[in-house]
Order: sequence, then structure tokens, then C-alpha cells
Amino acid sequence: MTADERSRELFARAQRVLPGGVSSPVRAFRAVSGTPRFVARASGAFFEDADGNRLLDFVHSWGPLILGHAHPEAIAAVQDAAGRGLTYGAPCLGEVLLAEQVAACYPGVEQVRFTSSGTEACMSAIRLARGVTGRDRLVKFAGCYHGHSDGLLVAAGSGAVTFGQPSSAGVPAGVAQLTTVLPLDDEPALDRLFLQHGREIAAVIVEPVPANNGLLLQRAAFLQRLRDLTQRHGAMLIFDEVISGFRVALGGAAERYGIRPDLVTFGKILGGGMPVGAFAGPRAPFQQLAPLGPVYQAGTLSGNPVAMAAGLRTLEILRRDAVLPRLERLGQRLEDAIGTLLARHDWPLAFVRCASLFWFAFGSRNAPRRDDAIAPGAAKAYGRFHAACLQRGVYLAPSAFEVGFLSAAHTEADVDRAALVFADALAETFGGGQ
Repeated sequence: MTADERSRELFARAQRVLPGGVSSPVRAFRAVSGTPRFVARASGAFFEDADGNRLLDFVHSWGPLILGHAHPEAIAAVQDAAGRGLTYGAPCLGEVLLAEQVAACYPGVEQVRFTSSGTEACMSAIRLARGVTGRDRLVKFAGCYHGHSDGLLVAAGSGAVTFGQPSSAGVPAGVAQLTTVLPLDDEPALDRLFLQHGREIAAVIVEPVPANNGLLLQRAAFLQRLRDLTQRHGAMLIFDEVISGFRVALGGAAERYGIRPDLVTFGKILGGGMPVGAFAGPRAPFQQLAPLGPVYQAGTLSGNPVAMAAGLRTLEILRRDAVLPRLERLGQRLEDAIGTLLARHDWPLAFVRCASLFWFAFGSRNAPRRDDAIAPGAAKAYGRFHAACLQRGVYLAPSAFEVGFLSAAHTEADVDRAALVFADALAETFGGGQ
């Protein structure tokens, strides 16, 4: 590995014109040691930073790049679409084709409205649910992250947890008061809330595979209880599948768990590396969405032709090349290697995996299902681990609470190399023992 001198120079320059030197908080490396690596180029499973270091990447732009960096067919689709114009502000064939693909993949989807981000998708799905039900109260879960819109930055995950601020300044108290926060994995708390306030609840929004505050895998029984209670009390169930959509199954967590939500939100993979979000569901609620109904939502770049082309080609390749079964095999290979390692040591660590998502849960041998079960010292231990991995050429998210992503560009050799690096980094982190 060469030095990070150029990245340090660029970061100093960036801090003069960008708040914290970044365009998204967690990239600033404040939760780990060292300097953010400025990326010069990327291809396949690797990126090269500004100093010429070639790093094996398990962030992959926080999940969108399920095919890997700069997939030739995705790039060709983008180039072809860009050659016909970058944006129209008018309907185009690409949005029809991509919506048809989403409907073909996801259980119960008949209508799709595109946005430019997952934050917009979640915000708009909640507005639609309120418009359909005529109710105001939203229920979310501590540690789940649904973007940075007002009312959702209450006991949030992602970067908010990384910096120890689960709620955000600038959110009016009156807005936050319309959001009720419950713990994950707690059916009695659900039952009490619906018994007391069921008629007030417009929607319950949840990451069915929570992956922004660690990988907090939920029991199917808990998710089914959510489905039962929302149906019984006339509230809408929203699955936030921005991360899990098209990754844990082509039909997302709805397919994996056999539970169908009223509305679903997408992002990440749906754009194939371009900025895209969407909210979708059965036809009936979308009759209330403008221009058909009184719930307003719009976006100048929604249905952008270049983004539609990238997303369409990505979903086509996922289906054509049976990418997800191969990623499951890679994930199992990594899990087996880490499991063998952990069996030889008494380190306070659990390895958590769902399909091509993985997470190192520091502080306990038991994988947590809720945010308050994460060990207080997890972030400090992860910071040492992250630095040790980076020094050995493996790039993980600069936060103890973010997950790792496998892509179709990763090979068995890449996974085996990563397992060896993880083993050395963990030994260094724990000093060879507890």
C-alpha cells in the first residue's frame, strides 16, 4: 500500500468548500481512524484511490452496485441513453419498461411512481398512506433509517447513529410528535400501541431487513404480526426495501418472508448506480396520487431516461444471469470462513449475514435484533478493525453500523482473500484474544 497523501490533500481542499469535506456525513471517516479515500476510478470489485491504492471494495456505493463497479452492459446502456438526451421532463419508454420489470419482480405491485432518491420515495409513500387513510400518525422503529425527511429522523439509523444523534436538529417538534417510535422485535409493544391508538395510525414503516443500524435480522413472526395488526386496524404497512429490494430476493423481503405490504419503497439497485427511487404497490391506493387524486407528489428528474436505462439493464441482468443464487453461494462461503475462525477464538463478535449483506457485530457472540442490544463499545472496536482492513487493502464502510455488500463482480478468490484479511484484522483488533 502507498501512502494516502493525495487523499489527505484533497480532503483538506474539500473541507474548505464542502461541509465536513463530504457530500454525505458518514463518508467523513469521523467514526473510524484515518482519512477518507478519494476514489479515482473503479471497475469490478475494486476501486483505485487518488494515491493509486487498489482496494477490494465491500461498500459498492452503499449497495446499488450489485453487478460491481462499471459493469460493461450497464455503462453501455447509460452511454446509449445519454446520447439521446440527459433529461426530458416528459414521459419516456424507459420508465414504462422499468416499472414493468418492478411489477414482474415484486409481489402485489401494479403501479410504480419514480423519484430521484430513496428518501423521496419514503417521504412520498408516507404522504400517500396519510392521504388514503385520512390519518396522521406514523409508526417507525428505533434504529431503522428511511431517509432524512422531517418526521423520519426520529430514533433513526445510518449516519445519525454513527454520530450519536438519533434525532436531528432542525426538525420541528410538532412534526416529530406525529411519529411514534417502537423497538424492533417486540410484539407486546406493538399490541399495546395498536390497542390504544390503532385508529390514529396511518402507516407503519419498517425495513423488513434492517440494514442501516447494523444488520438486525427480524423474525418472520414479528413481521407477520405487523401485517396482521395493520390490516386489522386499517393502517397501511410500508416496507422500506431501499437496501433489501432486488438483493435478498428479486421480490425483496416480501418474497423472502412471504409477507405482502401495502406499499413498498425502492432505491439503490433500482437505479443501477444512478440516482433513483420509487414507491409502488397495488393499483387502488395510487388512484389517490396526482394526477389521479388529491395526494400531490412530483419531481423534475423523476423517470430520468439515463437512470431508467441503468436500472432496467441491471434488473435484466439479475434475472438473465441468475445473479442472486451465485451471491448466496458467495455469502455462504464467507460466512463459513468467518464461522470457522470464530469457533477457534472467544472474541466478542457475531457475524451476521442475509443473502449478499453482511455485518460484523462487535461486543457479543449473539447477533442483536434491535438497536439497544448493540454493545456500547462496538464502534470503538470496529474502528480498529476498519483501519486494519484498510491497511491490508480491503475497504469496508467507515461506520460500525453500516453493512457490507457482495456483488456479482466478487469472485471466490476475492472472498477467500477477504476472509484472510478479516482474520488478521480481527486478531490485531482483539490482540490475539479477548
